[in-house]
Amino acid sequence: MRRVRKTINQINVVPYIDVMLVLLVIFMVTAPLVTPGVIDLPTVGKAGQPKVVPLEIYVLEDQKLSYRERDAAGRVVREGPTSRAELASLIKDPKAPVLVGGDKNARYEAVLQVMDELRAKGVERVGLQVKPK
Repeated sequence: MRRVRKTINQINVVPYIDVMLVLLVIFMVTAPLVTPGVIDLPTVGKAGQPKVVPLEIYVLEDQKLSYRERDAAGRVVREGPTSRAELASLIKDPKAPVLVGGDKNARYEAVLQVMDELRAKGVERVGLQVKPK
């Protein structure tokens, strides 16, 4: 007589557990020996000065404008009052950055209008002037 074999529905996991425990021990022993690489991330103090000095435009409390130009060393070259119509004559290079700042009591809407006018005149890089701490 023949015996009918039944299929085995079990998986023997003991060898897998043995391998995992051996790997765990190896990693626990070697982990303190591995020293991570030191990455020197840039900070604000390490950042270089910008190559192109931005033109600074300030919106005063009475919505009049003033401007300031600096040289590469940061010294003021020219400054004075200006009008919205004269903004185009101040911009020599549309790729040069322009910083727009506002007086403490100036309306934010006036600052945004100046930024919109600069963008409409083709200035690519317009930013807000902030006061460092």
